[in-house]
Amino acid sequence: QLQASGGGLVQAGGSLRLSCAASGLTFSDAGMGWFRQAPGKEREIVARLSRNGGSTYDLDSVKGRFTISRDNAKNTVYLQMNSLKPEDTAVYYCAATRASSVVYYYWGQGTQVTVSS
Repeated sequence: QLQASGGGLVQAGGSLRLSCAASGLTFSDAGMGWFRQAPGKEREIVARLSRNGGSTYDLDSVKGRFTISRDNAKNTVYLQMNSLKPEDTAVYYCAATRASSVVYYYWGQGTQVTVSS
């Protein structure tokens, strides 16, 4: 299971750190990802972190502002979001792959991020 937290309401230019605590899976073997879905839009992938620690930022709009990281000792993945913009408003989901897979199999419940202008 994945439990996401850390969302909230923040003014433009502010920061939030999302956390996603994993249980019931071998966290160190899982690839982790953060996705988001804005109202009326498709879910999109924001950033990924491989089991080896390599990060990929799939949205150009978040590069340089968001940082994905993981703490294998705590079975937790983070998304540090700085310089937030109103267009970052969305429900953010964390997801995990199974070992030796690239398919996201486990999903968290989502946490709302709202950025006011």
